[in-house]
Amino acid sequence: MHHIVRSAAIVAASVITLSLASGAAMAGSAQEEANRKTVLAFYEKGLNQKDADAALAYVGDRYVQHNPNAADGPDGFRKFIGFLRDKFPNSHSEIKRSFVDGDYVILHVHAVREPGSRGNAIIDIFKLENGKVVEHWDVVQPIPENPANNNTMF
Repeated sequence: MHHIVRSAAIVAASVITLSLASGAAMAGSAQEEANRKTVLAFYEKGLNQKDADAALAYVGDRYVQHNPNAADGPDGFRKFIGFLRDKFPNSHSEIKRSFVDGDYVILHVHAVREPGSRGNAIIDIFKLENGKVVEHWDVVQPIPENPANNNTMF
């Protein structure tokens, strides 16, 4: 009888452990989805609507920029959005896919500064803290006129 009780206790402990782990995973998934939504809203407000102040509502108390052509902080972001608004008022960035890994959100983007042009393929990486964007990296690749294959960049 003692063996049955111990086996039942082990099974119960396993079920509780799995439930707690599943709950933690679901909480992590909820935070990851919240992070994705934050970055998508930040991107839409900033890059497409060119409304720096609306986009900055999604930024934390710091904004570290790893793109060597853009300055840190809210003022650096405003300057970049001002540049887009002045030089490329009809530019548009289409997010083809997004990935989330904890506090990082990665976007695969087709950015077209001038309608009708091929544009650029961009990978943007954002780091979030407490649900706010605090760092940004990107890699930009022009879409060639004559690619070596027909696979597209998206």
